[in-house]
Amino acid sequence: MSHTPDQIALLAAIGQLLRPLARMALARGLPYQALDELLRSTLVDEARRLHTDAPAHGLVSHVSTATGLSRREAARLLKADRAESTPRRWLAGEVFARWMSAPEYIDGDQPRPLPRQGSAPSFEALAQTVTHDVHPRTLLDELCRLGITTWDAAADSVMLQRNAFVPCADFTHMLGLLGDNVGDHLSAAVDNVLCGSGDTHFEQALYADELSQESLRALRPVIAAQWSDLFARLVPLLEQRIAADAADARPQNQRIRIGFYSYAEPMADSPAPIPPTSEGA
Repeated sequence: MSHTPDQIALLAAIGQLLRPLARMALARGLPYQALDELLRSTLVDEARRLHTDAPAHGLVSHVSTATGLSRREAARLLKADRAESTPRRWLAGEVFARWMSAPEYIDGDQPRPLPRQGSAPSFEALAQTVTHDVHPRTLLDELCRLGITTWDAAADSVMLQRNAFVPCADFTHMLGLLGDNVGDHLSAAVDNVLCGSGDTHFEQALYADELSQESLRALRPVIAAQWSDLFARLVPLLEQRIAADAADARPQNQRIRIGFYSYAEPMADSPAPIPPTSEGA
């Protein structure tokens, strides 16, 4: 099958995007058959969204033509019951974000240790600023389970243990973060490509090479500090905007994700390390 130059470039880009996903699938023993079914169903979902105006009796033909799947396969996947995914509130993450940003819960630029109960500033009061639907002790147990906080039972106080909400002890939640963060980042980049102007969403990156391991180690604390500053500035602003929208009765039907990342690896053309030689070699 021949492809246009644009399709060849698109396949190359998709191949680059798939490589780390393939690595993760192989590392966790996910078989090809599961990935194949997921790709087919995702293509059908997107084709269905592209043809929302198509009559029900013609939808199978539209989807089959758009995806290249047989009519029988398109019909099977269209009948599958796949609920529309909607972003869910992660209450433990919201408690963490507020603890890291609200003035009454930080000392300088560090989160304060908090008494577990009582009036603000306490963990109980902090949790209740996020939700009244879940008991503060339940949220504390979840944060402790993830290794984000510790509870000193003798002093009945709570302390944050991490400055970034990445629950390494919980693979399921880590996958949730990957899907949410990378999914929205990729959606922003794809929208920018498809709209043609490249500025539908803010999506920029800084690239440098010819660095040493020592330089990378020197950069890491600077990068972390930049994120901490951005985090501290944006969370209160977002809370203010949400409150202002509610007060003015504006439709609150939009969401935003603001990300910051870094990635480093050896350069593709870097020479292999020279193996040590024995005496007299």
